[in-house]
Amino acid sequence: MQTIIEIKDLVKIFKDTAQEVCAVNHVTLDISEGEFTAIVGPSGSGKTTLLNLIGGLDTPTSGSLYVDGKDISLLKEREMTAFRLHHIGFVFQAYNLIPVLTAKENVAFVMELQGRKKEEIEKRTVELLKAVGLSDRMDSRPAKLSGGQQQRVAVARALASRPKFVLADEPTANLDSKSAENLLDIMENLNRQEGVTFIFSTHDPRIMAKARRIIRLEDGRIDIG
Repeated sequence: MQTIIEIKDLVKIFKDTAQEVCAVNHVTLDISEGEFTAIVGPSGSGKTTLLNLIGGLDTPTSGSLYVDGKDISLLKEREMTAFRLHHIGFVFQAYNLIPVLTAKENVAFVMELQGRKKEEIEKRTVELLKAVGLSDRMDSRPAKLSGGQQQRVAVARALASRPKFVLADEPTANLDSKSAENLLDIMENLNRQEGVTFIFSTHDPRIMAKARRIIRLEDGRIDIG
């Protein structure tokens, strides 16, 4: 399997007037194409910070972070925005759908930003919403969808750009048990059938049970015990 993420001696320190907090503490880690991996640990362990660093949503204090062979820690803000658009998909705990757009329009929006052709956008949008079981809700706005349905739209949107990998930060946290199980089945199927790489930050034992690799963090360090 090709390595798509290479993390070397990564550190993230947050500073305030009172103290410094080392949220990610000299982490070294490789992630390969096709993984279904969960980053787990107690609250404050650094897992969301690590996910944000991998996604270029935050910048490291020191160390290097290569995505698809490029050290994204060196990219300027505009370069990082463009890199995320073409390489990384995101699924957030709070869904983050655009409320005035339909499910179909939310998924299509990413590809429009990429400058894809109209015919390609239409075809891929329909394929993705069908893949997540929402072919009958394409014209519904987020307010008319359940939490589970909104998160499935978010998964379809994350895949729309054909990213190298998808980062999912506590994607089941706001879902009931049945919706969470359905969402996980969909993501696991996309991983196994289409080779989509998923990296989760989670407390959810259901995700941990399905993950084929678990990375445990404790106080910002990888727990190898």
